[in-house]
Amino acid sequence: MNERDYPTYLFHQGTNYRSYELLGCNLNKIDNYYIITFCVWAPNADTVYLVCDIFGWDKPQPMYRDKDLWRLEFKDTECHEGALYKYIIEKDGNRIYKGDPYAFYSKGKDDGASIIYNRHSFLWSDENWLKSRSRLAEARNTELSTPINIYEMHLGSFMRNNGKVLTYRQLAELLPTYLKALSFTHVEFLPIAEHPFDGSWGYQICAYYAPSSTFGSPNDFKHLINELHKAGIGVIVDWVPAHFPKDEWGLYEFDGSPLYEYQGADRQESKLWGTRFFDLGRGEVRSFLISNAMYLFKELHIDGIRVDAVASMIYLDYDRDGGEWIPNIHGTNINLEATSFLTALNSAIHSELPDALMIAEESGTLGKITHPVCEGGLGFDLKWNMGWANDFFDYLSVDPIKRHLKHKALNFPIMYGFSERYILPISHDEVVHGKKSFADKSQGTIDEKLADSRAGLLFQLTFPGKKLSFMGYEFAQIREWDHSSELEWFMLDFPKHFDHREFVRALNLFYLERAELWELDHDPRGFEWIYCDEADKNTIAYKRYSLDGEYLSVFINFSGSEQELELPNELNGARKLFDTGNIYSDIFYKGKEGKEFIKLPPRAGVVLEEGDSLIKFKT
Repeated sequence: MNERDYPTYLFHQGTNYRSYELLGCNLNKIDNYYIITFCVWAPNADTVYLVCDIFGWDKPQPMYRDKDLWRLEFKDTECHEGALYKYIIEKDGNRIYKGDPYAFYSKGKDDGASIIYNRHSFLWSDENWLKSRSRLAEARNTELSTPINIYEMHLGSFMRNNGKVLTYRQLAELLPTYLKALSFTHVEFLPIAEHPFDGSWGYQICAYYAPSSTFGSPNDFKHLINELHKAGIGVIVDWVPAHFPKDEWGLYEFDGSPLYEYQGADRQESKLWGTRFFDLGRGEVRSFLISNAMYLFKELHIDGIRVDAVASMIYLDYDRDGGEWIPNIHGTNINLEATSFLTALNSAIHSELPDALMIAEESGTLGKITHPVCEGGLGFDLKWNMGWANDFFDYLSVDPIKRHLKHKALNFPIMYGFSERYILPISHDEVVHGKKSFADKSQGTIDEKLADSRAGLLFQLTFPGKKLSFMGYEFAQIREWDHSSELEWFMLDFPKHFDHREFVRALNLFYLERAELWELDHDPRGFEWIYCDEADKNTIAYKRYSLDGEYLSVFINFSGSEQELELPNELNGARKLFDTGNIYSDIFYKGKEGKEFIKLPPRAGVVLEEGDSLIKFKT
């Protein structure tokens, strides 16, 4: 085998993790000429043509077959960056126009034409961020003892200008400042890869390597990331390696027959989403997907990916009725090809980029999702705690007089809280389709809803686990999220909602400043109950510890009435407090035998320090 054939060999083996350098359209300059190479994988095609602005769309250029690949190369004194192109796939007398699966830039929508793009043309200036990210990864231990507080957002509905979506460059002017002012550590974008249907929120992707052209060019997207990094904000993107839509110009039956998708009916199609599942056991598909993740990190400078719908990948009976799925060779419902793919993905990314964050959105019971591959785990860094979210939102939706019946929503999560490295999500999925916004989940007046929201956010920010919250929660938007319109920014004209955002700003800053709230997020030594079973009072109290043994004490009352709790002896003498409006000026009093008690108003919480130290924060 010669050196030129080696990348192709690895591509077919499923271990070419930079296959975007082999396939797709790559533009290079040698001396005074631009060399443009096109390469596409279409093993079942009879013939493949390139149609392009360069030659005229009425003059298809035949590509030559190289085993399972089709190639075309030419040189010109002109760059041709920005020219549109497609592949024509001919099979059994049928002709299909396809976008390039490896296109770095795509017209998207119903057209799907790919666009020639020089991926080396952007000049980055985020070196300091990348160096600090690397140093931080070296300093932190395997428990991720760093603060992570993520602002999740959908680019198309964050903010609009006269009804039009903001471009990447317009977002670059305002988003870094906004997120920095609110003390977030990261932003997470719902999928940004090119997707035809806006109503999918980006989760039905046709061009995996191309940032959505709805908001600008790939260089514009890189500019947004560059500016966020310069402001000290990490960037995470949602990534969808589970399934893809059936738009004709996309991956669907790419060469006239199932190629990127599974062949068998037991695995091929998602009834839930009407999409096709990737064939994760096929080498070329593994190379395509892992290379795509590598491209996001290496070429787009993102800091983490959140892998969507992991459960749909690893469970053979996901979205299947009895008789519609075939067990694996061990007789279980685990997709062995999927778990093999995920371990290969995480191993490849971490070996190249040890400071990258790999996050799983997984709702099953497989276990060891965030355990190292060498210990039999899948190798993710973090996993969304869907159980915590579902239980807690259900708890908030109940009238306080009945919350004692659901008290386990507050104390049960710690029973499994250290089995994985968790993120506590208040995500986009939980504020749509009749589930109500976070602030509107509670019952009562607007003042009671906002008080519940503040108490709930205090619980999220002080409970073990990293944090994620969806846009609009910071000013307590009441309306559910609507992907087709912007957030209700006018609500900031109302003092109560403006004050709520100021509360979030203060809470986020407090979180950043206190190592007790994040150094031992994934270690049982970082948490201790003070009161866990006060169901009749709808209250909980616990301690959070730092690596050096310092601790904070958290008391939260989720009831609709005032509640009293005896203070532990070590907290006697804690007198000073920070009041945001629903805490008494003096919350302590002496009871019988000199014992000290704390008195909490309805829907309120407080964080204390031992002894006479200043109480750092409270709702």
